[in-house]
Amino acid sequence: PYSESVMEEYMSDNQVEHFHNILLKWKEKLMSEVDTTVVHLKTDAEAYADPLDRAAQEEGFNLELRTRDRERKLIKKIEEALDWINEGVYGYCEDCGAEIGVRRLEARPTAAKCIDCKTYSEIREKQMGND
Repeated sequence: PYSESVMEEYMSDNQVEHFHNILLKWKEKLMSEVDTTVVHLKTDAEAYADPLDRAAQEEGFNLELRTRDRERKLIKKIEEALDWINEGVYGYCEDCGAEIGVRRLEARPTAAKCIDCKTYSEIREKQMGND
């Protein structure tokens, strides 16, 4: 976790660099897992004679592909966060412009909203879904 100095300004160069590194390492890890999956699907695709073995293999592949799809969406969010860093708006709420907070960004480096706006957004989503 990032250790803030007592008088450190929010989103100082050190903080931005810290989160930039976190996002890059996270993206690299996810990209390597994608590569591993491609190799795994190519090398382990055996034509089992037994229908149960074939079904189990296909289910395993489907689970792996769903996981990679979620990770693909996460990579997109990471790339958006890296863009925000380049634009100088990382760490600030996209709705109200308030500071998101270092602790929240440590927990969720791709956060785009402060906790108040995110909570309000979730409440609205629940209300819209219940109508």
